[in-house]
Amino acid sequence: MKKTLLTIGLGFACLTSAATASANEEFTWSCSESKQFKTSGTVEKMRLTWESKTYDLDRQTSLPGSLRYKNPNSGYDLVVLGNKAMLFNIKAGVRLADFCQTAEMRSGKLPHLFAGAEPFVQN
Repeated sequence: MKKTLLTIGLGFACLTSAATASANEEFTWSCSESKQFKTSGTVEKMRLTWESKTYDLDRQTSLPGSLRYKNPNSGYDLVVLGNKAMLFNIKAGVRLADFCQTAEMRSGKLPHLFAGAEPFVQN
């Protein structure tokens, strides 16, 4: 019994530390017109660094095949599709960056955010 509990506890600790490590991993997105931003966090809550400022964005309901993150106070709105992302400022009504991709996306993989989000399952 003690051995089973120890094994379960150790497995849970490993899973928790793996989730924390991936949540702290930072991804660089390169966009058209030489624009760039960085993200870190989880599928539900991400941190966006744009022009040396950091914003927390929450996942929003979006159309099938996309993920959407918003910060209503700043107006930042990040839409992530299978092959690109776009960054908007909905308060100003402008698209800040278009055709943004991580290094993994440029090699044909789905965005890292899709890994833990339903219904995104890579075939």
